[in-house]
Amino acid sequence: MIAFGSCGCAGQPEGGPHLYWIYLAPMTAPSPDPEGTFIANKFTVRRYRQAVVARYRDQIAEAIRLRFTERYIEPATTCHAHGFTLMAISCLMLEALESFRRGWKKSSNQSEKLFVEFLDREPDFAAFRGRGAEFYADVRGAILHQAETTHGWRILRSGPLFDGSRTINAAAFIRELERALNTYCEGLKRAPWGSEP
Repeated sequence: MIAFGSCGCAGQPEGGPHLYWIYLAPMTAPSPDPEGTFIANKFTVRRYRQAVVARYRDQIAEAIRLRFTERYIEPATTCHAHGFTLMAISCLMLEALESFRRGWKKSSNQSEKLFVEFLDREPDFAAFRGRGAEFYADVRGAILHQAETTHGWRILRSGPLFDGSRTINAAAFIRELERALNTYCEGLKRAPWGSEP
């Protein structure tokens, strides 16, 4: 779901996108001029707010794309990261991206739902359909809480995205997440203000 519309957050302009105040917290430490804080490279809080007021969907989508690319994609793909590290970054990104789509402030107690619905919906993750709950528990939850996968799941950097059993190619997974991010941002650019394309 790509959501433009008010989320009822205090201080948010009426009719702004869900993610205006909620998710684009500054990337840098507070400064004397909070409006000058960067939320992504060359994209300040002030510029983002101006884009929302003017309803410049292209600029809003670009700010989101830059933020995700800088925080997740580039660190994972510009060095030879271990498959485990790639999968941990991918899980963080998947949850953040799906929260953006829904306009959620937090995913607390709903993370599993995000993973299940994302993996069932996204065409590039079709191999995971029906396995979202298992993926959430044995990959996402296990990596983030026990620092390992459980129940025989394996993370590699080669092979198919998912072998249909319990082996994931983490490099392919993050590439497909980048594709999902780009699709989401392109949808934001085309969506009429106040709609859910």
